[in-house]
Amino acid sequence: MSKKLSIIIVNYNVTQLLRNCLLSIQKYSDITDYEIIVIDNKSTDSSWGDLIPEFPKVHFIASEKNEGFSKANNKAIETATGEYLLILNPDTELEGFYLNEILDFADSKTNFGCLGVRMHDANGDFLPESKRSVPDMFNSFEKLFTNFKNKNSKSYYRNDVGEFEIAEVEVITGAFFLVKKEIYKKVGGLDDRYFMYGEDIDLCYTLLKNGYQNYYYGKASILHHKGESTIKDEKYLERFYGAMQIFIDKYYRESKPLQYSFLKAGLKLRHKIEKIKLK
Repeated sequence: MSKKLSIIIVNYNVTQLLRNCLLSIQKYSDITDYEIIVIDNKSTDSSWGDLIPEFPKVHFIASEKNEGFSKANNKAIETATGEYLLILNPDTELEGFYLNEILDFADSKTNFGCLGVRMHDANGDFLPESKRSVPDMFNSFEKLFTNFKNKNSKSYYRNDVGEFEIAEVEVITGAFFLVKKEIYKKVGGLDDRYFMYGEDIDLCYTLLKNGYQNYYYGKASILHHKGESTIKDEKYLERFYGAMQIFIDKYYRESKPLQYSFLKAGLKLRHKIEKIKLK
């Protein structure tokens, strides 16, 4: 039987954070017509299994191997029955009764692509990646090499859009990503080539290129325990900068060779700097 909303969560070694996330959905879900699908991405910590009897209405899936964030989401979405998909990080927590509100907002838009909300960390600090631009030569240089923060500029982080505003933006975060399942399937979903990082930027850009509009909904907020589940080591750097390389190879190599050369050199240099910092 189909639902209005399918909430998709990929778990990897964050049982307690996942538990808090599921409890927050239970507390703040102001719709009854939804399902939750949790896919465990072959965690080395098997304690996630303890949550199965605690949350009997949640559909738990165990992956046979860790193939990355994109593949895990796509696998879980194959079983989803919702009209809308909410891709949600396990290290997030809902903070209010707004699911109905944002679904009504999405329903009201003719060319709805995706929607993200305001995020803040455990200290209450706003996370600027809640609303972003598509990476290009200029904003990527700003992001990679400067601390430039012009509050009125349309930079990589959309500083021209207020923290609590509702506005069209190019890119939202994969930590809270609302999209219609039909549209998700139509544009190809998350690109499996991204193991982790960058897949949300790619999907947002794909939606834009297909004529859809993406939205930042600053009236609603989530707590995002940013970085709690990520070890910043060389493997992390390889995946992060590797994801950015996939993006520019895919979209700029042929169509924008000058930007491609600039971004490739910038990514290589920044990656090298970050590796030195680890030593």
